[in-house]
Amino acid sequence: MPTFSAPDGTRLAYHASSDGPPLICLPGGPMRDSAYLGTLGGLTAHHDLIRLDLRGTGASEVPRDPASYRCDRLVDDVEALREHLGLDRMDLLAHSAGANLAALYTARHPHRVSRLALITPSVYAVGIRISAEDRLAVARLRGSEPWFGPAFTALEEITAGRATPDSWQAISPFAHARWDEAARAFDEADAKEKNAEAATAYAAEGAFDPAETRAALADFTSPVLVLAGEFDISGPPRAMAEYAELFPNAQLEIQPGAGHMPWLDDAERFLVAVGALLT
Repeated sequence: MPTFSAPDGTRLAYHASSDGPPLICLPGGPMRDSAYLGTLGGLTAHHDLIRLDLRGTGASEVPRDPASYRCDRLVDDVEALREHLGLDRMDLLAHSAGANLAALYTARHPHRVSRLALITPSVYAVGIRISAEDRLAVARLRGSEPWFGPAFTALEEITAGRATPDSWQAISPFAHARWDEAARAFDEADAKEKNAEAATAYAAEGAFDPAETRAALADFTSPVLVLAGEFDISGPPRAMAEYAELFPNAQLEIQPGAGHMPWLDDAERFLVAVGALLT
């Protein structure tokens, strides 16, 4: 497995899939082993997916300084990967919480990013507000599902600030187009593949300056894809449309019937959307 050295000496690992054009992939979680991205619905048939294991996750070393898990400090790790790969510019794809890192990297190194794909992105780095009603309105679209009642009640408790530890588990079906054994296995793996200490530090105070980041992204003229899931309560389409408007050259795609992992919900639609950006 190839590795490289971060600026602070931490050895970081990445996974290369093929000999095609490289696509740098940043995982979400936050701070989950990049293995969950898999082939991104078969994108490996067209591109060399370079999946970065963020420090302290997957095959990458645990850093000496836990404060280095903070999202803004991880930008230097992504830049070190680019230099290691010998890329003057790179195509960058990020999922969920990884989009915060991608946004900060793009804001700091805009001339190093050729094309940017943000897949059901988290919005902390850019300061978009997602209201309780935004999430509940999307959730109501699943009203015919057999699991809907308890899951929706739990979501109401969470959005009202009355969450219990069980509430978060109860809303898991909303993340998937189908609440089946594959979806359950995906969620069970999350606890094993995520570095909880790193996830806590990821968004620590000082990690984000939304006004500064938004100003920088407003000058980023390269092509951008913001891909939302129709059923994604984490990134409701209204908020994703607002995200796309931050860029001068962004395309918003709302994948029908998809949740938070659209490549798992409908790989063919996902590949068409991402392929349109990368080709």
